[in-house]
Amino acid sequence: MPKKAEAPASFESALQQLEQIVSRLESGELPLEQALNEFERGVQLARTGQQTLQQAEQRVQILLSDEKDAALTPFTPENE
Repeated sequence: MPKKAEAPASFESALQQLEQIVSRLESGELPLEQALNEFERGVQLARTGQQTLQQAEQRVQILLSDEKDAALTPFTPENE
């Protein structure tokens, strides 16, 4: 079983890594085991990216809230 890979430094970095994985998988030249490892890493990156996007969306919703008197508080993601 492959080791857990480190989380990318940024959303953009994760997206770039995911694009590279997709290109390698689409080439069809990887051995099965390596393709499965790449696929697994791609799924991890996609899930991390989805969480990042959901957190950003929540922050935007808080900032665009109709409650003009609502106090702004720093957003703290649950996973950190």
